[in-house]
Amino acid sequence: MKVANRTFIISGGASGLALATARDLHSAGAYVSLLDLNSDNGNKIASELGSRAKFFETDVSDTESIQKAVEGSVAWVKETGKEVGGVIAGAGVGLPGLIVDKKNEPIPISSIDFVLNINLRGTLDLIRQAVPYMTTNKPEGPDGERGVIVMIASSAAFDGQMGQVAYAASKGAVASLTLPLARDLSRYGIRAVTIAPAVFDSAMTKMMSNKVKQSLEKAMEWPKRAGEPEEFAKLVRTSVENPMLNGTVLRLDGAMRMPARL
Repeated sequence: MKVANRTFIISGGASGLALATARDLHSAGAYVSLLDLNSDNGNKIASELGSRAKFFETDVSDTESIQKAVEGSVAWVKETGKEVGGVIAGAGVGLPGLIVDKKNEPIPISSIDFVLNINLRGTLDLIRQAVPYMTTNKPEGPDGERGVIVMIASSAAFDGQMGQVAYAASKGAVASLTLPLARDLSRYGIRAVTIAPAVFDSAMTKMMSNKVKQSLEKAMEWPKRAGEPEEFAKLVRTSVENPMLNGTVLRLDGAMRMPARL
């Protein structure tokens, strides 16, 4: 599917991997609708990118907030005439916590809800609200494609560490729903792809101590470094452009397998 002159709705689009993706798609001629809670950063980025970018302050754990953002994006599409070609569900959080701590206290259910509501529920809610505006697109190309959904899981979906029960559950669920989502959308010519990155440079990794970073490097095969956001963005663009990528989870980890503990 061509990236140029299509609108992509990107949650978490004001930071991290989702922002790198937005910049990459925009550089290829896409229109990007950025959904994020950080209004200062979001408005700044939209202003920087220019007329092919729009920001919507959005809490992906809130259905009405997503609805307003999607409706705003669709209204913008009507102005530009550039159909919604894809959704990049990039909003996500991590909140470590052992299922039972050293005091024999269970992890608060509020912590579990926080992670699941953003990483899993927020992903599905955004997709279900955006898809009806994609199913009516004019089919393009010999296969009659209408669009693509790209989700973000994590290597924690497969080899999560201690303290990552809620996070691994949320990302494992995203990985698991990829194939049935692709099957649900196949009749409309809409694909579903999930990318599962390992350690990438982000605000989260910048907060890690040198000891933790060194421990992570020991678990890396090659390259022995964190991934660059631009490397992630390249795989998103490939997922958009390659019609045979569908219903699959792509690990982007340099052969890294996380140890049980750091």
